[in-house]
Amino acid sequence: MNTDNELMFKVKNGEIEKLGLLFERHKRLLFAYFYRSTMDQQASEDLVQIVFMKILKYRHNFSGTGKFTTWMYRIAHNASIDFFRKNQRCQDLETLHATNFTEEQTPENEMLHNEKMQLLNIAMTQLSVEHRNVLLLSKYQQLKYKEIGEILNCSENTVKIKVFRALAELKQKYKQLDKS
Repeated sequence: MNTDNELMFKVKNGEIEKLGLLFERHKRLLFAYFYRSTMDQQASEDLVQIVFMKILKYRHNFSGTGKFTTWMYRIAHNASIDFFRKNQRCQDLETLHATNFTEEQTPENEMLHNEKMQLLNIAMTQLSVEHRNVLLLSKYQQLKYKEIGEILNCSENTVKIKVFRALAELKQKYKQLDKS
């Protein structure tokens, strides 16, 4: 089985059909990354497509010095920033989030857990795009700080600071929501 880097080099050298294998390997993770940020299924699917179109378009820029996924998430990060700039949807996400939850008859503990998760998700939507993306990459996609640094074009220490600040902001937003 070919590694991601090997497949990407084949794409770079003209074997465009190999991009389909990379797409199949990474579409779910990319969709999850975008969905946690946008809370919009159609937008997330579109963003996954955009990422792979950009991978194809910029295949000549792939150097292979790092992991393919790091390069892919850099493209995804930029696509996410572009999406929010174009759509200015950050304020609308809270409303969307609140209307997407269904009330179910569950035991009290599960209800409390679900309520806390809802508040956490709403708090995530209230973060700046930069803070949301750094948390999504580190906590949900479980990338190493070094990889995130490569994606964001900054040092590993800068990533640590960004994650610390993002978590502090998330904690503050969560506390505000929990009091309401």
